[in-house]
Amino acid sequence: MKLFVIAAVFAVATAVPSSYKPEYKTSSYSAPSYNKDNKYADITVTSQSDERNIDGSSQWNYAQSDYTTREESQVQKKMQGVTYDSYGKESYGEVLGNTNKGSSYWVSPEGQKFTLTWTADDAGFQPKGDHLPVAPVHVYELPVAPVHDYELPVAPALPYSRTGLGY
Repeated sequence: MKLFVIAAVFAVATAVPSSYKPEYKTSSYSAPSYNKDNKYADITVTSQSDERNIDGSSQWNYAQSDYTTREESQVQKKMQGVTYDSYGKESYGEVLGNTNKGSSYWVSPEGQKFTLTWTADDAGFQPKGDHLPVAPVHVYELPVAPVHDYELPVAPALPYSRTGLGY
């Protein structure tokens, strides 16, 4: 009988309409729309692949409808580096690190074509591309400071004698 009364009270409590009024509006979310002037709204991904291997190596690439492409590969390699033990003490030894190689191709809004290739390994990040700035090369011989043969004066040697308390 107790169980029946508890079930009846529970049923009545759940059937009563709630007096709680939410303070937020329940309007549906709509994604922002593109302007008609946005000339990049129609760019889509035309192909892509992503391959992850058990040994830690991977490679992925994609291409878009505006001819933008990117590909990258990574391999784990043993290198020399700093390791830290559980107490924070550092030691220099062999560590596992990633080496990355990749390339990108894109066309600027002005129609200029860009290609960028890079390598990142224990020697650092090394980008290559015709659009990257390069330090100027000096084609002239740098001036050399004149060499003078001076004879430096030497202080005369004085006789050595100990003086002071106890001598």
